[in-house]
Amino acid sequence: MDAEQLTRGQLESEFSALARTMCFSKSTIASFAKEATRGQLVAVCDLIRDENATREENKKARLLRQARLPSLKSLSDFDFGEASMPDGHTVDDMRSLGFIESAQDFVFYGGCGRGKTHLSIAPGALATERGCKVRYFETSSLVLMLKAAAADDRLEAALKDIAKADLPIVDEYGCIPIDIEGARLLYQVMSATCEARSMIVTTNIEFGKWGTVLGDAHLATATVDRIMHRGRLVEFGGQSRRFEEALMMGRSEG
Repeated sequence: MDAEQLTRGQLESEFSALARTMCFSKSTIASFAKEATRGQLVAVCDLIRDENATREENKKARLLRQARLPSLKSLSDFDFGEASMPDGHTVDDMRSLGFIESAQDFVFYGGCGRGKTHLSIAPGALATERGCKVRYFETSSLVLMLKAAAADDRLEAALKDIAKADLPIVDEYGCIPIDIEGARLLYQVMSATCEARSMIVTTNIEFGKWGTVLGDAHLATATVDRIMHRGRLVEFGGQSRRFEEALMMGRSEG
């Protein structure tokens, strides 16, 4: 049927179906640009801009879902007063996410409730906004996932999936002791990350005691060596923020 004989609704349906099939060739683009009216060019340019904007927003949403962050946090919401940044590195350096491009690591060390998890999630969320692949793991959940993958002969695939991330985040390292099998699997993740991509690790265990968490002093030394080689340490002081804001202590929700 000739296009002139189609109703508006039929034309819209045909346009939608055809648009989904197209990836325009250079010759088609050149021909249309030469023959189209000014109004047609304006309309098509607007269409393509809208499509590109939609694709970008969809990509950001997809990256954020894949990151599996437990919540959304922002660097602008974080009080750096009790966080001791490493020499030569400022908060603006962290906001720039330059450490991801240069494949450098961060270790956030301090007591429970000091904001380590917040400060690990915030750059992760920002990184997805800028098109980076992020994966968040609680250490215990990561170890369990790796053990299950190894038992099902899927370990290589699981490690490859983690390796796709520009920024793996390993939270709460040291909160629960890890057996030797889990320690070796976790070491594989950290070793593969070394110099290949950035990683953020949060912990309340000082480096000298990582052997008590991993159950193997030599494995702990090798892990620390890889993280320290291209990593920065941020130390968290002060009181527990959770305790200060606890409703059980009579604090108001507001």
